[in-house]
Amino acid sequence: MDPVPEKLINFRVYLDGTDLLGIADVQLPDLEPMTETIKGAGIAGEVESPVLGHFGKMGLTLNWRTIEKSTLVLSQPKVHALDIRGSQQVYNSADGQYATVPVKVVVRAMPKKTGMGKLQVGAATDTSSEFELTYLLIYVNNEKLVEIDKYNYIAFIAGTDFLEGVRADLGL
Repeated sequence: MDPVPEKLINFRVYLDGTDLLGIADVQLPDLEPMTETIKGAGIAGEVESPVLGHFGKMGLTLNWRTIEKSTLVLSQPKVHALDIRGSQQVYNSADGQYATVPVKVVVRAMPKKTGMGKLQVGAATDTSSEFELTYLLIYVNNEKLVEIDKYNYIAFIAGTDFLEGVRADLGL
């Protein structure tokens, strides 16, 4: 039997692959294809057709417990390379054993908003950093599952690069 993925045990967020940023919750982006409504002769109605390999805005949010220097560093108007490295728990029902598998999310993130949060005695500040992503790479158990690179025409999902033909057509 295949292992049953159960939960994320823990993770860390790094800037430029080495600098640990602190304690944060991460809201990962949605993958929402760009679409165009197709209608006309030969179609019985309308079809919301995806644009091959193209995605709408991809946002990422880091929710911090407190105001930290790293929060303000990430508000600098430049692209930040962030690595989110985690460990997921899986259960093997055949032998009753737990194991772990690595998960890694790599992004290139441009700051959109830094929410400073609130000051309240004995409470988290709820500081946040919001980003627009131009690049997203996801590995689970050392297998590349997603790579979206908007500037380099890459839309790799579960083993298929949906923009490979487009790159060839454009001479890239």
